[in-house]
Amino acid sequence: MKKLKYWIKAARLRTLPLSISGVLLGCALASPQWWTEPLFWWAMATTVGFQVLSNFANDYGDGVKGTDALRKGEPRMVASGLITSSEMKRAVWFTGIMTFFSATIVVFMAFGQQHFMLSFLFFNLSLLAIWAAVRYTVGRRAYGYSGLGDIFVFAFFGLLAVLGSSVLFLKQIDYTLVLPAITIGLLSVGVLNLNNMRDASSDAMVGKRTLAVRLGFTGAKRYHYVLIFGAAISALVYALLMAEFLLNWAFVLAFLPLAWHLRRVQKITQPSDFDGELKKVALSTFFYALLMALLF
Repeated sequence: MKKLKYWIKAARLRTLPLSISGVLLGCALASPQWWTEPLFWWAMATTVGFQVLSNFANDYGDGVKGTDALRKGEPRMVASGLITSSEMKRAVWFTGIMTFFSATIVVFMAFGQQHFMLSFLFFNLSLLAIWAAVRYTVGRRAYGYSGLGDIFVFAFFGLLAVLGSSVLFLKQIDYTLVLPAITIGLLSVGVLNLNNMRDASSDAMVGKRTLAVRLGFTGAKRYHYVLIFGAAISALVYALLMAEFLLNWAFVLAFLPLAWHLRRVQKITQPSDFDGELKKVALSTFFYALLMALLF
């Protein structure tokens, strides 16, 4: 039972609400009865699989490179020795295979043989998502160590999650959904940036050149303001374009807590204090997606 507890910690369940936000929003905006669709639940299961795979791979990659030895916040399992690197490597392989199997079911449920090109595209996107989840920290040229993590998070958590999940139902891109996709993507990058600001000093010591390390403490804060304000503007413009009164409430209820969050970020002087802000942005993102799904 104690080992199971370590695996649950390695899965980082607190990251799951953020990971499913884009898929929830994309499916809800594309299908009026989204919660009754088996395709929706398979898509959600696949998204969770990708996130757990990413968390396992991150624990493994940073653990074997020694990056997590000096990190602040919740201890990582490989770095602390609670799970061996070989055990975690096997878990990465197993989770990757199971997630790919789930993604394949989603592709065939959505497109089958009637939409061969879409099936082919999403099949390859599934492989790309697995590659991105693993190579964030694993390998000599892990892109997370070069400051490219923000781009990948914006693309996969925002654009691909919202637009891609809507295509599962619509069989085409609805370009009006680009704005909510940008909102989810920017907020997701905001969560990553908080994580990187917290770990900037230890990351710099081991050569992990995240964008927060490159920008410095003050620059990373300003970048964070841009991310949150950009997400708010995108969400507000979408609500106004849709001319739906209830969507304005979704905007207000989700972004009002983020205004207090920015005040808190402004006052932070110790990087370790950013850890408490991670949950606020992640849950606000999920809350926005859920409100939009229920009110649209």
